[in-house]
Amino acid sequence: MKIGILFVLLFLLLLASNFSTTDNAASPSAANSESALVDSSQNALLDVEQKIRRIENGLLLPVIVKGEPSVPMKLADRMQFYKTPGASVAFINNGRIEWARGYGVRQIGSREPVTTETLFQAGSISKAVTAIAALRLVQAGKLSLDEDVNRKLVSWKVPENEFTREKKVTLRGLLSHSAGVNVSSFTGYLSGEQVPTLVQVLDGEKPANSPAIRVEAIPGSRFNYSGGGFTIIQQLLVDVEKKPFSDLMRELVFEPLKMKHSTFEQTLPKNLAVLAAAGHNASGETPTGKRRVFPEMAAAGMWTTPSDLARLIIEVQQAQAEQSNKFISTSTVNKMLTVQSGEWGLGFSVEGAGLAWRFGHGGSTPEFNSYLTTYNQTGQGVIIMTNSLRGNALINEILRSIAREYGWSDFRPKERTIAKIDPKVYADYTGRYEFEFSSDYIVTIGTEAGNLTTELKQPTGQSKAVIYPQSETRFFRKDVDVEVSFVKDEMGRVTHLIFHQEGQELRAKRVK
Repeated sequence: MKIGILFVLLFLLLLASNFSTTDNAASPSAANSESALVDSSQNALLDVEQKIRRIENGLLLPVIVKGEPSVPMKLADRMQFYKTPGASVAFINNGRIEWARGYGVRQIGSREPVTTETLFQAGSISKAVTAIAALRLVQAGKLSLDEDVNRKLVSWKVPENEFTREKKVTLRGLLSHSAGVNVSSFTGYLSGEQVPTLVQVLDGEKPANSPAIRVEAIPGSRFNYSGGGFTIIQQLLVDVEKKPFSDLMRELVFEPLKMKHSTFEQTLPKNLAVLAAAGHNASGETPTGKRRVFPEMAAAGMWTTPSDLARLIIEVQQAQAEQSNKFISTSTVNKMLTVQSGEWGLGFSVEGAGLAWRFGHGGSTPEFNSYLTTYNQTGQGVIIMTNSLRGNALINEILRSIAREYGWSDFRPKERTIAKIDPKVYADYTGRYEFEFSSDYIVTIGTEAGNLTTELKQPTGQSKAVIYPQSETRFFRKDVDVEVSFVKDEMGRVTHLIFHQEGQELRAKRVK
């Protein structure tokens, strides 16, 4: 990278010398103007490079403990700590990609570097891109946001039940996670495992490894994040366009925006396979076949790069600013980014106000983690992708460093105070707790080296962490912004715990 930047600077200097030798005699003022322009370009390049270096050397934990020093950390060290061999970042500023960088390697133990052209599995960011494709079909009059989707579905229909008889499932409801549909996420299929058809996934039939996708609440009655809902959207788009999903996504999104390193194909074409990163689990190991297959493509199956996603986001920013309507209209973007349910628009999360108003999406599979956020009012945004399950914590540390460098009010560390309590009370909390929203998520509270620990088991793997006391019943983690409180009954026995994160409370019942 340094060589490349030096080459650019030398090229600019050569241009400056050419201007001075050819134009100086005839027009001294023009030569001075060109020289000033070159100096300005050089300074801009150096300024961006300095920002990147500060970001790379200024990673921060989410929590600052009162009385303890806050020490900035190096990106390379944190990648090693999180067993995340590769990461890629693209930063948007003033409506353009200001800088993009690749870090580490595509697979642990290899020498193949991550570059800006390295593909990562995007996980749930696939939903946001699918939403844009669906909205382009709405824009073209081929779909309606508020029509019963069963009118357009051909290969499969949403089964009728007491909930759908009261209100029908619509594209608006599916895009905003408010259609009452179950199945929050998917784990994909490893190499050698039999892969189901999309209809088998929808009906939960073998070899599908997920339950049948069904409506379990009155559509529109509440927010319920649903990968199952986007699987219905996938079938809807296939039936309407009469094309394979990967083909229609290429035609609707990737080709118009020149996203040359993006695809929904699950067997990667050779020209992209040689650029793709391998995934890594929490232990830093690569699964059989390097990558999972997701027949639930709309929910989790996209392969892409931060720079390609930045091109998409810039187009959305320009449409909202009424600077471009060639890809998606201002009206469509405004609908997409209007809150429908919870903090969700149509395919994107939406939060904040004023200059801090932003939209985005995260993505996680058992071996990849990604995050996208953008501030349309300032024309800024960032996309970060990693090839590790533990990459999520790394992403948050990078975000905090970027937030400090660019003056964002979000993603700042929070200050906590460690309380002095008797460690004997820890015995009251140890045990196994099952989350109320899904029995697939289980947390075990234990002790280690005199500290209380949490070990979370979820479909994408397990993670263990120390929690520190704020009080006798409320604890916090240093590595992520999570608090854990314990609930007692009238007899003083611990019956529940509550995870507090980003304004949400997730209850788990003690089962052992």
